Amino acid sequence: MDPIPLLLAGPTATGKSAVALELAERIGGEIVSVDSMQVYRGLDLGTAKPTPDERARIRHHLIDVADLDGVFDAGRFVVLATAAVAEIQARGKVPILCGGTGLYFNAWLNGLGTAPPPDPALRAELEARPLPELLDELARHDAVTFDEIDVQNRRRVVRAVEVIRLTGRPFSQMRAAWPERAPSLAGRSFGLERPRPELVRRIDRRVDTMFAQGLIEETRRLLPAGLAGNRIALQAIGYRQVLEHLQGERGRRETIEWVKVRTRQFAKRQSTWFRGQLDLDWLELGTEELPATIAERICRRISMKS
Repeated sequence: MDPIPLLLAGPTATGKSAVALELAERIGGEIVSVDSMQVYRGLDLGTAKPTPDERARIRHHLIDVADLDGVFDAGRFVVLATAAVAEIQARGKVPILCGGTGLYFNAWLNGLGTAPPPDPALRAELEARPLPELLDELARHDAVTFDEIDVQNRRRVVRAVEVIRLTGRPFSQMRAAWPERAPSLAGRSFGLERPRPELVRRIDRRVDTMFAQGLIEETRRLLPAGLAGNRIALQAIGYRQVLEHLQGERGRRETIEWVKVRTRQFAKRQSTWFRGQLDLDWLELGTEELPATIAERICRRISMKS
C-alpha cells in the first residue's frame, strides 16, 4: 500500500515550512510545495522560498518549475502535484503537501470545479473597466465572494465577474459545487495557527528580513525577466509594492510598512478561507513553540488515529 499523503496548511508566517522539514525527517517524507508563487524561478526572497540547505536536507517538489514570462495556474499545479505525489510514494516516502495557497489544495483534493473557461472578448471588456465598477457588480450579484475576495486583486475580481456573466450564477456557487474531500486523508490534514499578536510579530520580522536580504534588488533584477508583465506573479505580496517603490510611488520605509499591512491582511483571509473550505485538524501553537515540538505533536496525532 502506498504511503498516505499528509497535508499541512495555514496562514503565512505560521512556520509551516520549518514544521514540514521536521515532519519529513521523522516520518520519511518529501515536501510538495503548495504555493502559487514559489513555482516561479527567481521569486526567492519575497516568497520565503526554502533555502538551498533546506532543499538539500529534504527533497522539495514544485519549486522553481515555471519562468516569469509564462503562466502557471491551478490546472498545471494539479498535474504536477499528482505526478510528484506518485513519484514520492513509489520510493516508499510520505508526500507532505505544505503551503498556503488554498485554491491549489482544493484543486488537488477535489478537482477544479465547474466554472467555465475564460472568454477572451469578455475578459478584455472587464479588464478595461474601472475596479470600483467591477466590485459594485460583484457585490450586487455575489455578496459571498465580495465579502471574501481581496478587493485589491484585480485579476480575481475580473474572474469572479466573468463567471457570473457567463453562467448567470454567483461565482461562490461554482466553488460550493465541488465534492467533499477524500475521506482517506481524514486525520492527516493539519492547519497551523498562532495567536494573532504573535503572528503579526512574525510577519513583521519576516518582512524586515526580506528587505534586509535584498528584496528591492531582487525585484529590480527580475523586471527584465518578465516580472512586470506577469500579472499572476505580481500578486505575490512584496513584489508589487516594491515595483511601485521603484516607480517612485512611495519611499523605502513606507514600502516596508505597506508590505507588512498587506501581509497581515492576507494572513487573515487565509485563515478564514482554510477554516471555511477545508476539513483540517487545527493546531493552536504556543508562543514561540519550536518546529520540532509541533512536528512531534502532529506525529502523536497521526499515531492515535492510525
